[in-house]
Amino acid sequence: MEVLAIILLAVAMAATASAAAILHKERQQIEEVAEALADVRRGNGNRRVLADSSHILSPLVYEVNDIIRAYEDRIAAFQQTEEANKQLMTSLSHDVRTPLTTLIGYLDAVHAGVVAGAEREEYVETARRKAYDLKGYIDVLFDWFKLNSDEFAMSMQRAEAAELTRSILIDWIPLLEDQGIEYSIEIPDRTVLVDLDPDSYMRIINNLLQNVVAHSKASAVTVLLEKQAGTMRLSVADNGIGIEKEDLKRVFSRLYKCDKGRSEKGSGLGLSIAYQLAEKLGGRLAVESSAGEGATFILTLPLAL
Repeated sequence: MEVLAIILLAVAMAATASAAAILHKERQQIEEVAEALADVRRGNGNRRVLADSSHILSPLVYEVNDIIRAYEDRIAAFQQTEEANKQLMTSLSHDVRTPLTTLIGYLDAVHAGVVAGAEREEYVETARRKAYDLKGYIDVLFDWFKLNSDEFAMSMQRAEAAELTRSILIDWIPLLEDQGIEYSIEIPDRTVLVDLDPDSYMRIINNLLQNVVAHSKASAVTVLLEKQAGTMRLSVADNGIGIEKEDLKRVFSRLYKCDKGRSEKGSGLGLSIAYQLAEKLGGRLAVESSAGEGATFILTLPLAL
């Protein structure tokens, strides 16, 4: 009996020691988690806690690491957005101030009587064009801010896309002819029903054509509307300078302006706005291009059921 008691006592002492060791290890793990969270609170989003899968607290540790990782991702996204907003404000300051200063200069010259006759009329016409350029830029900015605010809303309705597209494109024909850009418009005679917001659809087409006129240096553009695998597919293809391969993935980023041969004119927001509007309509806007071989922008929207 005494031997049995001694054995049981030894077993109990060993179990107690083992439990104490486990408890000590888990206490250390808790302290590491607490220290890591405190470190994250101080701004260190790279902190992680190591844990053996056999530890009782390992699920908790893994969850803490996931939370820290999500926190780090949110901080990175915030910093990226903040930097993009700074770029936007810098661009806004430059792109608005420059035409406004020029506009005021021309008007001041006319008002002061510095120019007269035909030259005066030329100054007035130049001032008028500058005013419209400035209005166009401000309209794009307004669209951008509205699109990224909680106030943005679409009025979705069933529309006959073929006829709607014709009515939008007809206003572009005089401008294309004035710019010496040959055009081909291919729209089917049959009905193409799509659920969309007409204003947003018009903005997408306008932005794509404005991109051709202002940036592509194209001499020809083709607009093709067709049905394809349950979708409406609208493509705007030009024979301009195209887009470098490394720039394709950034074409729809806000403030994107390709530096290699493309015009500096514009806000750098037009294609980004078109891309976001396409997504909000339940569709997709993509681009295919090679440097020197033109570019094709493709809008796909689901056909109405």
